[in-house]
Amino acid sequence: MRRELCAALVARAARPDLVFLTGDLGFGALEPLRDALGERFLNAGIAEQNMIGVAAALASEGLEPWTYTIAPFCYARAFEQIRNDVCFHRLPVRMLANGGGYAYGVMGPTHHALEDYGVLSTLPGLHIFVPAFDADVAAVVDAAGTQAGPAYIRLGRGEVPEGCVAPAYAPWRRLREGNGPVVVAVGPMAGVVWSAVGSREDLDGPELWAVSELPLCASPPPQAFVAALTARRRLCVVEEHVAQGGLGQSLAAWCLEGGLAVAEFRHLAAAGYPSGTYGSQAFHRRESGLDPAAIRATLAA
Repeated sequence: MRRELCAALVARAARPDLVFLTGDLGFGALEPLRDALGERFLNAGIAEQNMIGVAAALASEGLEPWTYTIAPFCYARAFEQIRNDVCFHRLPVRMLANGGGYAYGVMGPTHHALEDYGVLSTLPGLHIFVPAFDADVAAVVDAAGTQAGPAYIRLGRGEVPEGCVAPAYAPWRRLREGNGPVVVAVGPMAGVVWSAVGSREDLDGPELWAVSELPLCASPPPQAFVAALTARRRLCVVEEHVAQGGLGQSLAAWCLEGGLAVAEFRHLAAAGYPSGTYGSQAFHRRESGLDPAAIRATLAA
């Protein structure tokens, strides 16, 4: 999604208050943005905590700062600055986090983001965006740019199945209709699940929804989703994030609090490192049961 991100920010670069800070990342991808912004493109170096603090200061002076780094270097390394400097003051800092989930593969757990939106959803006023497809990025940049408060954007790799066309961006989108279980996938996992269940709509197949904005208090399920879940009473949540603090737990609590009786609930989430071995994103997804074959088997059981 980096190419789409760069194009979206270049289109926004005419705003004189926009400032972009990178944690020494972006070589070979963000040069057009650097050229468009000139002095407003700042390399903060490998100092992510300081970068977030500087961005908070810029926002407090009425500027529009965007920060960019690898996801764990944002939410984990700079958590205190996000909490104290940005969120407690409701400052409109837009934090771009590249490589959600297992995206950085063999670089191992220090470069993986498996608990980011669960951790950050505990902070006041923070809106979280998880674009599902490459085409979502421009809309997400626009939506995050209009937020009155802080935003965290988790970037991954969009995976639209061959022959499919993703619907226009929305926080909640129905990708596939069916009378089977209601399946909810967060961000890029929507494309993986879409590949697993197939694009052809049939009465016996699952209904698939993609979720790209969190937490639920900021982006509640639409009425069409509520109606489908009320009718089917079978729910499966798929996310490349640990179960604790993920959408699965939040949605289960939402159902209980709203009195929506679910007869069957399944949660496919990142399992960490079951074998103690590090490999590609595809490898880690297989170990966690997040690959198309495992998803099909779970839904068929």
